Amino acid sequence: MSTNDEISEVRIMKGNEALAEAAFRAGMQAYFGYPITPQSEVIEYLMKEQPKHDCVVLQAESEVAAINMVFGAAGAGARVMISSSSPGISLMMEGISYMTSAELPCLIVNVQRGGPGLGTIQPSQGDYFQATKGGGHGDYRLIVLAPASVQEMADFVFEGFRLSEKYRNPAMILADGALGQMMEKLTLPPAGSLPYVDKPWATTGKPAGKDRRIITSLFIQPEKMEQVNLHLQEKYRQIQAEEVRFEEYGVEDADIVLVAFGLVARICQKTMQLARKKGLRVGILRPITLFPFPSQRIAELAPKLEAIVTVEMNAGQMLEDVRLAVEGRCPVHFKGRMGGMIPSPDEVLEAVEAIAEKRNFELSR
Repeated sequence: MSTNDEISEVRIMKGNEALAEAAFRAGMQAYFGYPITPQSEVIEYLMKEQPKHDCVVLQAESEVAAINMVFGAAGAGARVMISSSSPGISLMMEGISYMTSAELPCLIVNVQRGGPGLGTIQPSQGDYFQATKGGGHGDYRLIVLAPASVQEMADFVFEGFRLSEKYRNPAMILADGALGQMMEKLTLPPAGSLPYVDKPWATTGKPAGKDRRIITSLFIQPEKMEQVNLHLQEKYRQIQAEEVRFEEYGVEDADIVLVAFGLVARICQKTMQLARKKGLRVGILRPITLFPFPSQRIAELAPKLEAIVTVEMNAGQMLEDVRLAVEGRCPVHFKGRMGGMIPSPDEVLEAVEAIAEKRNFELSR
C-alpha cells in the first residue's frame, strides 16, 4: 500500500471513486471487472491508481469471464472484488451461485440502472429480488449491504470484505446510479485497518503431510448435496441472527412508518420533515442489510402503527419482505417509481396524506 494512505483522510469524491479508493485501503488484492454505465468509474479509478498499490486490476473480456476470475482468486485466498451494473450482474449469476456453494468470500458491487433488459443508465432499485432472493440457481443467499451516501459507499467496502470473510460467503454492495455518480464529502479509513484473516481452506499448495485442499461446487451424490445445502442454510440462519443492521428516525411516536433503503431513504427523510410540519407523525425505518432483513424489528413496530409505506425505485420488491414481516398486523402500502425515475419528497408526502385521510392514491407512475 502507498504510504500516503496510512491515515484517515477527508475528501470530496464521487461515489464510485470513493468505493474504489476504499477497496485499495481495505487491502483488496485483486479486482476483475468490465465497464458498464453507471459504474465505469470504479474500474477507471482502479486502473489509474493501481501502480501505487500491490494489487491486480484486470478488465476481463466479459462479465462471465470476470466472475470466474474472481472464483479463482478467491479460491486461492485473495481478498477480491468485482463491480458491475444490473445487466452485467445478471451475466454473473452462474458464477455467483458457484461461489456460494464453494463458500468463497468476495465483494460484489452492483450500481443499479433501470431495467428490465438493457434499460436505461438512470438509477434504479430493480435488482432487489436478484440480490436478496438468490438471482442464480439453487438455495443460496448473499450478504447484501445498501448504502445511502458516498460515505457508506466507502465504509461498506470494509464491512463487505469483513462479513464475506467471516462467513465465507459472497457479500454485495447494492447501490444505484445516483449514489455512484453523486459527489459528497467523506472520511476515508486508513489503509491496513482491515486485517487479513487466516484462510486454511485456500488452495495455495498442498501442505506437507496434510490432505489436499479441494474447492468445488459439484456434488453428484444427492445425499452429499443435501448436506451441503443444510450447512449453508444453517450459516444463513446465523447471519440472520447476528448481522441485521438498520436505522430508525422518529418511529417512537409514529403513526405511519416509511420503509426505504439506499437513496430513497434520504428522500424519505425530507418527506418526514414535511409531514411532521403538517402534524402527521411519520417515521422512517431504513434497512441497511437487505439480507439479513430487519424483519423482527418491523414485526415489533407493526401493531403500534396505522400503516407502513414501502418506498422504492421499482415495482414493489422489498414490499414483499415487509408484508411477510408484518403478517397482517397493520396495513402495508407501496409508493414507487420505475425505469430510472426517482420519487420526490412531495410525491411520497401525497401518498402519506392520502393514507392518513384514508383516500386512494396512485401507487406508481
